[in-house]
Amino acid sequence: MTIKPLQDRVVIKMVEAEETTKSGIILAGSAKEKPQIAEVVAVGPGKTDVTMAVSVGDKVLTSKYSGTEVKVDGEEYTILKMDDILAVVG
Repeated sequence: MTIKPLQDRVVIKMVEAEETTKSGIILAGSAKEKPQIAEVVAVGPGKTDVTMAVSVGDKVLTSKYSGTEVKVDGEEYTILKMDDILAVVG
């Protein structure tokens, strides 16, 4: 099954949180923060007044608690509006 977002919505898949810090300390499951960097999986066509600024495969930074989480074929995705994407990460 595929997800095809409508209007100015984007489907993203969150990137896994870091298991260790830069200094090598291993983080416990409760110490990890919800990741805010995600990969764009699908992009809607936009609206007449909204041009989609991301494309499939882009890494993006999102608002912390934005979007709706869905599970399709065992994979977890988030569907959110274009406005909830803060930046494209290079």
